[in-house]
Amino acid sequence: VFTLRSTDLDADKGRTDLWLATTDGAELRRLTTHPAADVNPRWSADGADIYFLSSRSGAMQVWRLPLSGGEARQVTDEPLDVGNLVVAPSGKHIAYTMDVFPDLKSVQETVDRLSEIEKQKSTGHIYDKLFIRHWDTWKDGRRSHIFVRKLNDDEPAVDIMRGMDADAPSKPFGGPEEIAFTPQGYGIVFTCRDEGREEAWSTNFDLFTTSIDGASRPKRLTKRNKAWDTTPVFSPDGETLAYLAMSRPGFEADRFRIVLRNWRTGTERVLTEEWDRSPSEIVWADDGATIFTSAGNLGQVSIFAIDVETGRVKTVVEQGSNHGVSVMGKRLLFARDTLKSPVELFTVARDGSDERAVTQINRDKVAAARMGDYEQFTFKGWNGEQVHAYVVKPADFVASRKYPVAFLIHGGPQGSFGNHFHYRWNPQAYAGAGYAAVMVDFHGSTGYGQAFTDSITKDWGGKPLEDLKKGLDAALGKYEWMDGSRVSALGASYGGYMINWIAGNWPDRFRCLVNHDGNLCERLAYFDTEELWFPEWEHGGTPWDNPEGYETHNPLNYVKNWKTPMLVVHGGLDYRVVDTQGMSTFTALQRRGIPSRFLYFPDENHWVLKPSNSILWHDTVISWLDEWTKK
Repeated sequence: VFTLRSTDLDADKGRTDLWLATTDGAELRRLTTHPAADVNPRWSADGADIYFLSSRSGAMQVWRLPLSGGEARQVTDEPLDVGNLVVAPSGKHIAYTMDVFPDLKSVQETVDRLSEIEKQKSTGHIYDKLFIRHWDTWKDGRRSHIFVRKLNDDEPAVDIMRGMDADAPSKPFGGPEEIAFTPQGYGIVFTCRDEGREEAWSTNFDLFTTSIDGASRPKRLTKRNKAWDTTPVFSPDGETLAYLAMSRPGFEADRFRIVLRNWRTGTERVLTEEWDRSPSEIVWADDGATIFTSAGNLGQVSIFAIDVETGRVKTVVEQGSNHGVSVMGKRLLFARDTLKSPVELFTVARDGSDERAVTQINRDKVAAARMGDYEQFTFKGWNGEQVHAYVVKPADFVASRKYPVAFLIHGGPQGSFGNHFHYRWNPQAYAGAGYAAVMVDFHGSTGYGQAFTDSITKDWGGKPLEDLKKGLDAALGKYEWMDGSRVSALGASYGGYMINWIAGNWPDRFRCLVNHDGNLCERLAYFDTEELWFPEWEHGGTPWDNPEGYETHNPLNYVKNWKTPMLVVHGGLDYRVVDTQGMSTFTALQRRGIPSRFLYFPDENHWVLKPSNSILWHDTVISWLDEWTKK
């Protein structure tokens, strides 16, 4: 069972439904057709029902759908929206989350307080500590707490985190993978950052455990590790808890290791210390002898099998972006997308052989779309070290023609423009518009070993810029059909920062630039953003303790060199890179008399998510490129 998202242009949003497929691909059917959102499907212990979250009652609640037939029935009737559904292996309990005021004793008290706040004439909010706001939401004092309730029982759900001034799962991107029932089903293990006033500059997420009756305060399991601990998964026999752990406090792009913890004794060992990749999920084989995981790997997200006894790692599936692994008998089920295909489901034998398609949902749309072929190439970047890149050919490619180039720069900066199909920043959008797309995974990118990722720290404008210069030259030298005189550069987040850096430090190379949600001033950005651990790690401390770390590679200091036409795009709900950074960039361009345009979305965050806004984004960006590079 899986969730399928489709786009409803009339409603200007995506809609999600549940679908069911047999793993041999022989059968595929839609389970839900309600216009409300249906998400987060979970099998019942006996496989007879599917539990899921739906907003069809007007609020997000837990529903149950019998596979034998009949309509879905509502399981919970909470006065607040619920999320992050997890079903106990025993089938007797479910866990889910609600946002509540942690100082109150019941869900109803949270409802009553919200009602009182709504009635107040004043609109002011008073804060005594950070966060004031996070990602795209202003904080109002509520926390995401885990609730447990018995199925087939009218007893109210129990807040197992009562009194904790912390969120589980982690915000803004954590999900049900951060919650696990203990083997016998009488306890819960979850990920949480309980750091008090240091929350905004701490990456010390820990694993906690407590009983499902909420009778005792949760116990911190990973107290010794001051870095990130997450994703608890029990072995089939219940003897071992596996989880992901970083080793360096304050660094969100450190390498995750898989740690194995004996559930009875508490002794631990690191399974993947010698493996220079960062696993993103944990899936136990039925016999407990192997753990399957996915990890970034040289421009791919590959699937690996890890021997639990020795730690030896074998590649199972290499090409594409692969994730969501499940064990299905002697085979693995997984989701894959590539630069020419959205996500589809596949199975493969555990040794990587006999790959088979389970779904072909996007087949007709992919066949009708004009897309370009792609290939990966390598070149010698900074210090002569090998750097990987992708090129996507224009749609309807003709070798004898010369094509303008869209040079795409990824964000992060610890990220990757790999073999991946996405709703945002998809190179096929440029290929379809007649451009060659070039994407360099410069020093600092993920999937090439931790040392490669670490190399960008305190050097945002150094190694990456050299890699970008050499990568563009390598692409132009390798592909004669690219027109090196008609090149544009585009980037978002760190990529937007790099566009501003390029404007002042590589000002004569590009016909035009596109900056989406990029910083102009790194020093001021520290005081604007919410997650302070990020700039403190990347720039070597705070701006008052290490001002040079924020000024050495600060685009603001090179505005005097700007001359390249630039389109600036920013979202009003972006609290990671605030909108005044985009406004300041546009102000500088206008004051210097440089051709420029500003596209502002008051209702978008760090990403552009609404379909109509996405269409406007692409129309504006591509028309800007056409204006300057197709002459």
